Amino acid sequence: MADTDKGVAVRARGLVKNYGTTRALDGVDLEIPTGQVLGLLGPNGAGKTTTVRILTTLLLPDSGEAEVARHDVLADPDGVRRSIGLSGQYAAVDENLTGFENLYLVARLYGQRKPQARKRSRELLARFRLDEAADRPAKGYSGGMRRRLDLAGALVAEPSVVVLDEPTTGLDPRGRIEMWEVIEQLVATGATVLLTTQYLEEADRLADSVVVIDRGRVIARGTPDELKNQIGGERLELVMATADEVPLAVRVLGEVGSGEPTVDERSRRVEVLVDTGTKALVEALRRLDAQDVVVQDAALHRPTLDDVFLSLTGHGTTEEVPS
Repeated sequence: MADTDKGVAVRARGLVKNYGTTRALDGVDLEIPTGQVLGLLGPNGAGKTTTVRILTTLLLPDSGEAEVARHDVLADPDGVRRSIGLSGQYAAVDENLTGFENLYLVARLYGQRKPQARKRSRELLARFRLDEAADRPAKGYSGGMRRRLDLAGALVAEPSVVVLDEPTTGLDPRGRIEMWEVIEQLVATGATVLLTTQYLEEADRLADSVVVIDRGRVIARGTPDELKNQIGGERLELVMATADEVPLAVRVLGEVGSGEPTVDERSRRVEVLVDTGTKALVEALRRLDAQDVVVQDAALHRPTLDDVFLSLTGHGTTEEVPS
């Protein structure tokens, strides 16, 4: 592979990996401009973690090539390791050590002298809001605190590329939001980030661009907004007061929408794609009001990355991909 362009921090071409008769990766291409966040999306078993392991030199591809921070993952794995920080799906924290001792140990393993290692550890503990718990054993930390400590450990050597493999897996909603804030602060410092996730809201919030992978193949790429635009306009949603009014709502939405309305009989909810946004909403309500039909709730929704993923793959991100 030719030298990676100075504006590109990570580049992969034609990555293939087989496990016996199962092809985990089937020609994956991706690239991340320097200073940006790429969200790698896919269900369990789609190939996200296999891609991460290859890019971080933990696994050899069967074919294909990749460079990280201008280092070839096959020819110069040591150069790659010196340039990256990795936070995996499960926090790599020694529970019997304090938060400070965990980071100090990592710093010393990177070759930092004792004063530098102490200083860097304290800096990171403060940055990740762990300074008050710095001298307590990590076994007493919450799940969110352990994830923050793990990410801090990945940043000890000030890497130019940070790889986050499902960094919020297992966190409660509050812990997830706290981790998002930490990642946003990281990006603000100019780091390049590869983020794998099953949480589409996470990619929508954090990623500059998105690659969708399914069964080892890239099936879509673009910014979150570009991907949303692929599946059409907004969704108009009405909830009717009674079940008897649902058929009329279906007829009206069929007239103002751009597709066939869908109905949830149990909730009396009727939805349709619309091209004219608020105009369609106003017109639908006007027509129903003219016939004295009571609408319990009305809303207009932009497509989400969840909608995009379902449209592209036919299944959700948490489903296991069959071998």
